[in-house]
Amino acid sequence: MQNTMLTILAIESSCDDTSASVLYGDKILSNIIATQDIHNQYGGVVPEVASRAHMQNIIPVVDAALKEARVKLSDLDAIAVTNGPGLMGSLLVGVSFAKALALSRDIPLINVHHMEAHVLAHFIEEPRPSFPFLNLTVSGGHTQIVLVKEYLDMEVIGSTLDDAAGEAFDKSGKLLGLGYPAGPLIDKYAKEGKAHFTFPEPQMKDLDFSFSGLKTSIANFITNHLKEDPDFIKNNLADICASIQDRIVSILINKLKKAVKLTGIKEIGISGGVSANSGLRSAITTIGTDLGWNTYIPKFEYCTDNAAMIAIAAKYKYEARIFADQTLVPFTRS
Repeated sequence: MQNTMLTILAIESSCDDTSASVLYGDKILSNIIATQDIHNQYGGVVPEVASRAHMQNIIPVVDAALKEARVKLSDLDAIAVTNGPGLMGSLLVGVSFAKALALSRDIPLINVHHMEAHVLAHFIEEPRPSFPFLNLTVSGGHTQIVLVKEYLDMEVIGSTLDDAAGEAFDKSGKLLGLGYPAGPLIDKYAKEGKAHFTFPEPQMKDLDFSFSGLKTSIANFITNHLKEDPDFIKNNLADICASIQDRIVSILINKLKKAVKLTGIKEIGISGGVSANSGLRSAITTIGTDLGWNTYIPKFEYCTDNAAMIAIAAKYKYEARIFADQTLVPFTRS
């Protein structure tokens, strides 16, 4: 490829997916993701196993991304990488690889905040939100309402005080005997059931979230019903899943409605792994229509962890000349 526009190779390795993407101008040419199914047998991500898998996957994944994009290493203008938050061992693999590659090519290194990248996933393709907008960022590790003033100017105005929405899905699924990750499975069964069972909504002040109490309520509900009927889960799985999903979605939507009321902003986006949930996507679209919001949801492939969102975030940092150096280190928490 003749390099006439900005070309960035981006790397994402914050948890258990190894991903590489190539951006050319403002277009994503490739977005390769290698998943680690081995964690299913453990019911969650094992950090040491994840980091070892990243070491095995990163070279083939980067090579595949470059080949799909028809880009050579000599075409690259910069290397971008997630440096946090995430699992330390996983992040170290991506950061070390990116630093070495940038140094060897003598091109800029760009560090990208994982959660900011989830927000900027909205700008990969049309339709794109206008500034300012509110973004509900929901994943396995984070639940936030972000006031997005500009590409690189964001303010977290609401956050979970304990567990994240994605964790609530996964832990509830584990109680039901579902595999990992349980979120997609709960979503699948919820489509076949009705939300007959009632779970409490945490009464949190301001725009903050809490899901630990909900998890306890679901655990007690299941335990108590199993004492009376050992086949309770088997006979009511779809309805239980629908009820759990309905409550988690309502908690998220109600906080978002409150944020809109407080700020007056009606440009609304959702992103992060949980934004792939069909119940949440349907709810925000329906409520957006009812309340006059302009709503934005990235494509499914840009909701879960992926390097395309790292690439688009890096584009704006490159344009602002915000670069990292070889002292770059990962961080595990925001």
